[in-house]
Amino acid sequence: MAQHPDHPELVVLLDPDGRPVGTAPKAAVHDEDTPLHLAFSVHVFDADGRVLLTRRALSKRTWPGVWTGTCCGHPGPGEDPADAVRRRCRDELGLELDGLELVDPDFRYRAVDASGTVEHEVCPVWVATAAGPPRPDPAEVAEVAWSTPGDVLATADATPYVLSPWLVWQLQRPVLRARFAPAGEPVGA
Repeated sequence: MAQHPDHPELVVLLDPDGRPVGTAPKAAVHDEDTPLHLAFSVHVFDADGRVLLTRRALSKRTWPGVWTGTCCGHPGPGEDPADAVRRRCRDELGLELDGLELVDPDFRYRAVDASGTVEHEVCPVWVATAAGPPRPDPAEVAEVAWSTPGDVLATADATPYVLSPWLVWQLQRPVLRARFAPAGEPVGA
């Protein structure tokens, strides 16, 4: 789903109940009045249990240079969500996935970055295992880092401003917090 001048990448617009109501070019929906639309986030782990974080390229329209989860993106109209996750991980990170699992189908958020640009998404959260090393596209990803899930959780709790707001909010949800909490640590409600 690479952007082409004659065929812009489309996002699926949603009503307040999360039902599709149309499409719009991705480049046209991320502004100061972003409509609710469909997205996804994925957290990719390695065989040692570390999670891959990415720092968004400085050229990104929203949250440039900010550390976030492994990958996020938008399913195209009619695209299977799992296929969209795999496509975006390949395009953005050169990364193939094993064991892709939807863990939080109901996550949604609205956030405004320093420029006034709004993210407003129904954003199901997935987890997977890396089938090889990442090879990031520098137009999308400035840096990558493997980290222990406990360190990511501690960073989100102590210094949330160094991470994307959607990553911080995802880690506050019990289903994902349980995957990131060190063994024996209470997860909370």
